[in-house]
Amino acid sequence: MEFEVFLSFRGPDTRDNVTSCLHSEMVEKGIHVFKDNEELRVGPEIGGNLLRALDNTQIYIPIFSKGFASSPWCLCEVVYIVDCTSKSDGKKEILPIFFDVEPDDVKLKTELYRNALSKHEERYDCNEVKRWEAALVEVPTRVGWKLARKRVRGTYKIDCARAST
Repeated sequence: MEFEVFLSFRGPDTRDNVTSCLHSEMVEKGIHVFKDNEELRVGPEIGGNLLRALDNTQIYIPIFSKGFASSPWCLCEVVYIVDCTSKSDGKKEILPIFFDVEPDDVKLKTELYRNALSKHEERYDCNEVKRWEAALVEVPTRVGWKLARKRVRGTYKIDCARAST
């Protein structure tokens, strides 16, 4: 494997907090982590270096946030991640993080992600949106973690708990 861990996230929501902390801690521990940067993005399709990174990763950590489902790019990554793990004969793993969202939000049981997908139906092929929906419903069935931002004495603290699916 080229990467041990692939972080999938919506940059504006988590790049400068959870994702950067998680990335730094893993790198410090000697874990080979892929964290994309804006230069890799050249449109709504997954390709090039990102596709190779996804193919050559052992553990995927999608960091679901309030705006995650508003990004077609993030949704395409999740579809590909689910596909890679389903073809891996148990050699690849998805470990989701739910940052300020609930697993039920991601499973489309609340309006948060459902509303985002409804907006995509206006611009994208309905089959593509259905693939996004299926992947979103699939990922939260795995063991993951819930992270929540809490304000403590004027600063933010992040609480972590095991996600129940």
